[in-house]
Amino acid sequence: MLYWLVELSDQFQPLNVFRYITFRTGGATMTALFCVFLFGPALIKALRIKQGKGQPIREDGPASHIIEKQGTPTMGGLMILMGFCVATLLWGNLANAYVWVVLLLTLGFGAIGLYDDYLKVTKGTTDGFPGRIRFTLEAIIAAIAVYAVVKLGQEPFSTSLTVPFFKNVLWDLGPVFILLGAFVIVGAGNAVNLTDGLDGLAIVPVMIAAATFGFIAYLVGNKLFSEYLQIHFVPGTGELAVICGALVGAGLGFLWFNAPPAMIFMGDTGSLALGGALGAVAVAVKHELVLAIVGGLFVLETVSVIVQVASFKLTGKRVFRMAPLHHHFEQKGWAEPTVVVRFWIIAVVLAMIGLATLKLR
Repeated sequence: MLYWLVELSDQFQPLNVFRYITFRTGGATMTALFCVFLFGPALIKALRIKQGKGQPIREDGPASHIIEKQGTPTMGGLMILMGFCVATLLWGNLANAYVWVVLLLTLGFGAIGLYDDYLKVTKGTTDGFPGRIRFTLEAIIAAIAVYAVVKLGQEPFSTSLTVPFFKNVLWDLGPVFILLGAFVIVGAGNAVNLTDGLDGLAIVPVMIAAATFGFIAYLVGNKLFSEYLQIHFVPGTGELAVICGALVGAGLGFLWFNAPPAMIFMGDTGSLALGGALGAVAVAVKHELVLAIVGGLFVLETVSVIVQVASFKLTGKRVFRMAPLHHHFEQKGWAEPTVVVRFWIIAVVLAMIGLATLKLR
């Protein structure tokens, strides 16, 4: 919205600053942060009153969680989405179609997560939205978003898969790319959802990934920088840096309330929306495989669940003491803050490796 002030820069030169993506990204970060700070306490109070017993805690999870986390309200993703939307609409260039694609997909995934959280709270169980229906809805929303991204680009590049570390390797997948892109987005949303099991565990890696992809989006959307780094130029995607900045700001604000001991959980409302947003940005900037590196922590958490389930069904034995992976280390005796901080460190290292793909080509 504020981007339109650029049109008045001829009469008042300082308004030209709104032309710069870097300035508006910083503005989006601070706006989202202050929105969450401002309205977060009231939202937490309202959710605590409405939900009563708070988010149901898994009975098959660590025993300490039943005692320590009982009564904590969920749906904290609402405050993240609020700050994210306000910041994006205020600082983003609303004439840019990529902004609307990512924004609407994020809200769509958030709505699915919200309904899932609502069912859990009202039923008082950990059983929410039926899995098949939820995945189907996510896949439909993701496929529509990927189709829009493909149409915004220029074929065959828009339907091609780029490969990290190789500057000239492109695999044109044709219509199959829509399926691949949808898989990336749905996978990212549910991977973040699986990671969200300890206070502060998911939100910091999400912020790290968002900051990383904000930087990548800025470079990919800038013709000069993309040519210098020999990465593929995708016109218009630089504006997604503003969206990533809004994610970082909203995440920082939420962390204030989610830091141990958490006053609120983000729930599926936040985790699905945040993961979906990261996946959509990755698809738009043609760095789908890099997301698997930058978001490697989410991948590890997801793989641990898949391996655990497959092993138990095939052999009757468990590979990990408990899945997802963070619970395994809890069962080994690691304190919750130790698990969280060490996983943050892993997320930072993976982000650095992901950024290295921009130059090592």
